[in-house]
Amino acid sequence: MTPLKNKNKESQWFGYKQVNPGEKMRLVETVFDSVASRYDLMNDLMSGGIHRLWKNKFVSMLRPSPNKALLDVAGGTGDIAFRYRQHAGEKAHITVCDINKEMLAVGKDRAINRGYLKGFKWVVGNAESLPFADNSYDLYTISFGLRNVPKIDDALEEAYRVLKPGGQFFCLEFSQVTNPVFRKFYDEYSFRLIPKIGEIVANDRESYQYLVESIRQFPPQTELAARIKKAGFERVRFVNLSGGIAAIHCGTKL
Repeated sequence: MTPLKNKNKESQWFGYKQVNPGEKMRLVETVFDSVASRYDLMNDLMSGGIHRLWKNKFVSMLRPSPNKALLDVAGGTGDIAFRYRQHAGEKAHITVCDINKEMLAVGKDRAINRGYLKGFKWVVGNAESLPFADNSYDLYTISFGLRNVPKIDDALEEAYRVLKPGGQFFCLEFSQVTNPVFRKFYDEYSFRLIPKIGEIVANDRESYQYLVESIRQFPPQTELAARIKKAGFERVRFVNLSGGIAAIHCGTKL
């Protein structure tokens, strides 16, 4: 595998603030400890509520099946896992992995409320060093989580490692708006309104300010696709959603 130039360059940035690479994970955990109980609200504010439609499309691309073991990383609250379970049925095998215990606690409670008592594993784990064996899963998903991982390239290599040959990688993430006029409008909305709304609704301006900044620090669509290829994946492609506000990237381990 060819080494990447500036590998894991995002590890030194927490939003627009430069930090020591070892410090970023602690800061990110603090953010998600704060927003765990308001995770849906957070994504509603960030996307205008459209994230629910994006997630539906994302899961449909997985072609859910009880014969495909799913690993959902950074999926603590269960949004993707529950959609997958709804389509794959009660025999589905789903592992939800998240570094944040608060997020996993929210997900477990939501699973119980839905009557999902079997078929789920809830595991505390780091996307950069997953606690799973090689060649264990058919599907790897990460939804609105990759931009918060300090070492993105390490996480992509771990995704490749835990997937079976023929397994597929899927990432749903906020991305770069493609139209310059729309981008200007979106930036105004993001920087002027989202932190203010976060302060009013969640009493937490700083976390929402970070989340807005983290989107701008995340690699654009073509760069992320190149980094997924560098991790070993083939048949890499991406689909823009809502003009590039978000994008779905996917690849296959051959």
